[in-house]
Amino acid sequence: MTFSDPKELASRVGELRAQVLAAVGEVVVGLEPVTLQLLTALLAGGHALLEGVPGTAKTTLCRTFSQVLGIDYQRVQFTPDLLPTDVVGTQILDRQTSEFVLRKGPIFCQLMLADELNRAPARTQSALLEAMQEKQVTIEGNTLPLPRPFMVMATQNPIEQEGVYRLPEAQLDRFLFRIEVGYPARDHEVDMLDLHSKAIASPAAVSNSEEVTAIQDQIDSVYGSRELQEYIVDLIRRSREHRDLVLGGSPRAAIYLMKAARAHALLRGLPYLTHEDIQSVALPVLGHRLILQPEAEMEGRQVSDIVKELIQAVPVLKS
Repeated sequence: MTFSDPKELASRVGELRAQVLAAVGEVVVGLEPVTLQLLTALLAGGHALLEGVPGTAKTTLCRTFSQVLGIDYQRVQFTPDLLPTDVVGTQILDRQTSEFVLRKGPIFCQLMLADELNRAPARTQSALLEAMQEKQVTIEGNTLPLPRPFMVMATQNPIEQEGVYRLPEAQLDRFLFRIEVGYPARDHEVDMLDLHSKAIASPAAVSNSEEVTAIQDQIDSVYGSRELQEYIVDLIRRSREHRDLVLGGSPRAAIYLMKAARAHALLRGLPYLTHEDIQSVALPVLGHRLILQPEAEMEGRQVSDIVKELIQAVPVLKS
């Protein structure tokens, strides 16, 4: 499947946005902004880390999201005793043939939910690094490609500190977005109770893996001027100079910011991106990549405050 031109692509993605939000909203109430960010990350070819306390429908949202898009879904509950082979797979001995055969792990899917990722030790977390960056896994020296599209959605509880392993910066950097999942508004919570007072039917798929892959392949056709590219670079470089940051954005952050902005523009039905698209995705792209100075943390500074300051400090270049 291909789209004849960027306008046709933007028209279809804008339509897909409305369909996905409506279908997911039949099962999960009050998470439209989170759903939209997940869709943006998927179309940009990235991965998403969802942070929120237990009971905010993160797992339900991920499962419903995959059903609506018609893509294969697997869930892995990460625990302290989970091994890397439990995720990627291993070679096992076939007693009938006396030969080793490959047993693929749950990572061989199109959307994998790594539930409570930070409960597994670093060794198991690192099993995802190659898959998330290269879209492939290596088992016993054999490199195997993963299905397309491929996306990892991971969840973690940001409050809990006991029995968890902090995600290292290298792991966090593989995620395109970090998405905060908060409590629903009062009206949405009332609607949720009403929804769960009756049987909930599985939503119908509004797309399929072939269409999602086609959109991913043509995401770079969304036009972005040289001035907007310079604007992104200026944002990233300014973050490296900020007095309240130990670590600013990397070149990979700039690439991800461009891809996410292109996907955001498409979801607005536009075949070109603007500085508003860049600013809209700046926090989910940069929020987990910027590390605060200890003094700034003690003063109560938040990364979201830094991102707002960067947007205000960097001038918008006019073409």
